[in-house]
Amino acid sequence: MTRGGREKETEIAERRCLVTGEVQPKAGLIRFVLGPEGMVAPDLAEKLPGRGFWLTADRAIIERAVAKGLFSRGAKAPAKPPEGLVDLLEAGLARRVVDLVSLGRKSGRAVAGFEKVKDWLAAGKVKVLLQASDGSERGKGKLWTPEGARWFGCLTASELGLAFGRDHVIHSALSRGGIADKVIRDAGRLNGLRGQSAVRAGKE
Repeated sequence: MTRGGREKETEIAERRCLVTGEVQPKAGLIRFVLGPEGMVAPDLAEKLPGRGFWLTADRAIIERAVAKGLFSRGAKAPAKPPEGLVDLLEAGLARRVVDLVSLGRKSGRAVAGFEKVKDWLAAGKVKVLLQASDGSERGKGKLWTPEGARWFGCLTASELGLAFGRDHVIHSALSRGGIADKVIRDAGRLNGLRGQSAVRAGKE
């Protein structure tokens, strides 16, 4: 309980998807609110005021909500999504993941490069293994995902490079901590929009 007497929200908080009606952990959904002039506003940071409604972080599901005009039902008022909503969400989530990894780098909780990542894996320091979607599968296959850690391949080499001030990065890793937990949340959502699995077959 918090000092105000409210139960502290945890990562297992659940919400209902506006399209499927399924209740699931909110880490796998995206929050929206009704903005000025009836325009739907994505709330990736989950901090905007107003009545929130939620959609599963899946390209097909969000496109269905747009096509069928379901946002008005969630907002309980006339609601219009912005043009290219899914692409806006994808770009926003990619930027969030890059920014988080960059913060990890600056705090010493993220490294890049095959040898550095391999050393961290051997030392048991890795919570998140990030590998570029357009990197060599043979090269990526030489690294492994430790038990209890997560692997993501949702960023391109150039996107991952932005987090480390380089032209491109294929392999990177984050150690345990709050930043890694936020990367897991947002990278998982980005996977859904880019149609990628969060788990690499045979590596977990």
